[in-house]
Amino acid sequence: MNYTLHQLQVFLKITELKSITKASEALFLSQPAVSIQLKKFQDQFSIPLTEVVGRQLYVTDFGEEIAEAAQKILNEVEAINYKTLAFKGQIAGRLKISVVSTGKYVMPYFLSDFTNQNRGVDLVMDVTNKNSVVKSLENNEVDFSLVSVIPDQLNLNRVELMENKLYLIGGTKEKFNRKVTKNKILESYPLLYREDGSATRNAMETYVKNQKINNPKKMELTSNEALKQAVIAGLGYSIMPLIGIKNELKNGDLQIIPYKGLPIVTNWNLVWQKSKNLSPTALAYLDFLKSEKDRIISDSFGWYKNY
Repeated sequence: MNYTLHQLQVFLKITELKSITKASEALFLSQPAVSIQLKKFQDQFSIPLTEVVGRQLYVTDFGEEIAEAAQKILNEVEAINYKTLAFKGQIAGRLKISVVSTGKYVMPYFLSDFTNQNRGVDLVMDVTNKNSVVKSLENNEVDFSLVSVIPDQLNLNRVELMENKLYLIGGTKEKFNRKVTKNKILESYPLLYREDGSATRNAMETYVKNQKINNPKKMELTSNEALKQAVIAGLGYSIMPLIGIKNELKNGDLQIIPYKGLPIVTNWNLVWQKSKNLSPTALAYLDFLKSEKDRIISDSFGWYKNY
């Protein structure tokens, strides 16, 4: 056997994505380069690792076993690199965080200084909906998660980061006639919601129910960016987190509409399982947050106080 670490990495990505094209994109390599590395790796085994049926690539049972072994080898190599850096007195290791979709406007600001100061830290941040974030916590797939609503079913520790404010938001193109007051917007115009599983959607549905608002005109969009563009275009109105619309408010593309019971105010929380044994890297990050959180909020989110 004379395989290289690079070949192991390429083969592992192919088994993960079941596609040479997708693997080449993920690895930032050309498709021929990935095909060549796969062939060189395959040539070292007398049993097929993959097979193509129709146009679909499949990994054989033997290939799955080799992929599992490859993952273990690469994990050990990664551990050696981390131990080398740690021996030099540097913080090194992998930090895995799952973030609810709107949290992408928040979490990077609480990470950038830490990762810049500790070049041996590899960051993996998954941005997804609330249901998937909770599942990643339950399955112990991440060190931390960023949520605005703490799931009741889990026993969690938390660090409170900053407020999350949700306002009624509309575009600036609509000209209301005198018969339509602001108080009738939620009953007279389409309401735009995020998809099921979104904390923002849950908050909006709870608010509409509590205010006894009757509006059958309902649209659903599957991302915060899509929702924002729909509101700007005049498709309807929505209750949205302030954190994600800073530039649109500044540019005059969106407006905050005062409404009874708004804003809805929650908090962004970094959470983790109480039973989890945090790695030295994760513990170092918690120490960083405790000492730097207030400075980061002041430096990066000072504008938030104006609303």
